[in-house]
Amino acid sequence: MSKELTNYEKRLCRLEAALYSAGRPLSVDDMKSVAGTKSEKTVMKLVGQLTKRYIDRMGALEIMVHEDERVSLQLNEKYEAIVNQFNHKPLLKKGPLRTLSYVAFHQPVDQRQVVEDRGSHVYSHLRMMESMGLINRERSEERSYIITTTSFFGDYFGFSQTPMKSKLQLKQIFRELKIDKLENGSISSLFDDLEGDEGFLADPRNGLSHGLPQYSGSSHQGS
Repeated sequence: MSKELTNYEKRLCRLEAALYSAGRPLSVDDMKSVAGTKSEKTVMKLVGQLTKRYIDRMGALEIMVHEDERVSLQLNEKYEAIVNQFNHKPLLKKGPLRTLSYVAFHQPVDQRQVVEDRGSHVYSHLRMMESMGLINRERSEERSYIITTTSFFGDYFGFSQTPMKSKLQLKQIFRELKIDKLENGSISSLFDDLEGDEGFLADPRNGLSHGLPQYSGSSHQGS
């Protein structure tokens, strides 16, 4: 006869399921909704219990509480080298990545400006990146869209929440994909104000030391 779960155990299971399926850090408000509570104290108690369970299991996954109190279920760093062999295709080809980097540098940016500088082919890039949750597009008064990157953009690429550090990490992407120019000038000129700050990336978990994340949809070459 199967054991009936208590309400507390059900909350733990719902929280674990949400963290697993989200693939990104969840905010306290997100977790309140999942756990069916309005209490931040209750949520953090659940997080603490779930953290302890994963520590006791000594498995490949761990619960991580970030500085901004968001919580994620992620792979323990000592197993990253093992699974990296299965990462064959980068998240974004050079074309969409150029578009995404353009948005990241110029945000908030009018979609018409992105199309003017990048070309009409970027509409498919923008639709794809919006569906992936990497960018937001909000209607402007001029019947266009204002585009910004999302917090998930930083989470997905493993970027720091510190603007200067995240900019350096974006620079690493350009180096790995050998992108040296954008429409608004050379890559090196965009980072002139960051010269000498490479020490920010001393932590091997920062940036893209294990390659780009995966995207299960169709790959886009683009330009």
